[in-house]
Amino acid sequence: MMAARLLGTSSRIAKFSRHFHTAKAAFLPVVQFKLSDIGEGIAEVQVKEWYVKEGDTISQFDKVCEVQSDKAAVTISSRYDGIVRKLYHDVDGMARVGQALIDVEVEGNVEEDEKPKKEEKKGAVTSTPQASKEPATSASESSASDGKVLATPAVRRLAMENKVKLSSVRGSGKEGRVLKEDVLKFLGQVPADHSSGSTNIRTTHQAPLPAAKSYEALKEDVAVPIRGYTRAMIKTMTEALKIPHFGYNDEINVDALVKLRGELKDFAKERHVKLSYMPFFIKAASLALFEFPGLNATTDDKLENIIHKASHNICLAMDTPGGLVVPNIKNCEQRSIFEIAQEITRLMEAGKRQQIGREDLVGGTFTLSNIGAIGGTYASPVIFPPQVAIGAIGAIERLPRFDKHDNVIAANVIKVSWCADHRVVDGATMARFGNRWKFYLEHPSAMLAQLK
Repeated sequence: MMAARLLGTSSRIAKFSRHFHTAKAAFLPVVQFKLSDIGEGIAEVQVKEWYVKEGDTISQFDKVCEVQSDKAAVTISSRYDGIVRKLYHDVDGMARVGQALIDVEVEGNVEEDEKPKKEEKKGAVTSTPQASKEPATSASESSASDGKVLATPAVRRLAMENKVKLSSVRGSGKEGRVLKEDVLKFLGQVPADHSSGSTNIRTTHQAPLPAAKSYEALKEDVAVPIRGYTRAMIKTMTEALKIPHFGYNDEINVDALVKLRGELKDFAKERHVKLSYMPFFIKAASLALFEFPGLNATTDDKLENIIHKASHNICLAMDTPGGLVVPNIKNCEQRSIFEIAQEITRLMEAGKRQQIGREDLVGGTFTLSNIGAIGGTYASPVIFPPQVAIGAIGAIERLPRFDKHDNVIAANVIKVSWCADHRVVDGATMARFGNRWKFYLEHPSAMLAQLK
């Protein structure tokens, strides 16, 4: 008997223990992990990838998600230890600063403002007018101007252009709807003069109009949300419209540069460097900017000062899956051609993954766009404010030119288009800079002689 009582007591204790732990689990606090302010005036971001899912256990500093603003890609880390109970956004969805990203079930005290708000109970059902028993007529079949005549806007327009009263036309469509064919058949008759109130019809010899050929859309229109880098470019290019652009075009014989690159390609490959022409273009620009510092400059907000920048942080306009982005290579004046080439490769790989960091997008002082990588010769580049100058380089073309003996030869030629802020840069300065850049590319030995 005593054993049975002990067994019963033990069973009740175990049951109470299970109930206690179940109750404890049921009342663990849930906090909202909100998107913090990530600076630069960014109000919302696009969720590019989730690193967690509902039910996952996470710890502090674990990666939660990657987001893309209009300026940079940012990885968000957890502030809590706990279990993920809810994700608030789908991939490619937009999250606003201050709003919840996830709910996390945690142990311990939770600040009141971090607790998720309970859903409000639905109020009384709002009464709605009783639906009419008559079938609804769409706006396209409205008959305000012709009594109860049913017709589409296209038919009404046809009738109006030919001065036909639809109520005089016998409709052959469903429920007496007037079709285009009905109007075309009727066009041999027009209403008589209504000044006398007569409804008589007089016959004319007007020939029927040919029926217009109709087409059906093969595909539906697609709305594409503006996301990522494109949002930043909208703001930047809107600001650029305030700048009076001055343009200057030229062409450069790059025979010597083509030869030099050919000689260096294998040497670069041994050092795992992908050597294109762009590093030479950038380095030549940096050397020329030493002589014309007014082009390696930015303007202040009130246009009271032009700041000559000490570093040559040359921007490179890139075409990426997320749109046009303009990262920059820092301190080009201190880098070798091989080092610039390595930076270009790094930025291009990051651009393909849409993971260019904020530090690569800020601080630019001068911009080059290699439109020739896609095709074309001349362009009209748009200044990247607050910078004051930009260049667009066309494709290398094999063209006939005269040598110094007036013989026609085949030459490797590129065309360049410069644009400058004409409020602070005069045409002569832009032309002199362009000539110096041209000299370095036509005589790359002079460029290499100045490398440090």
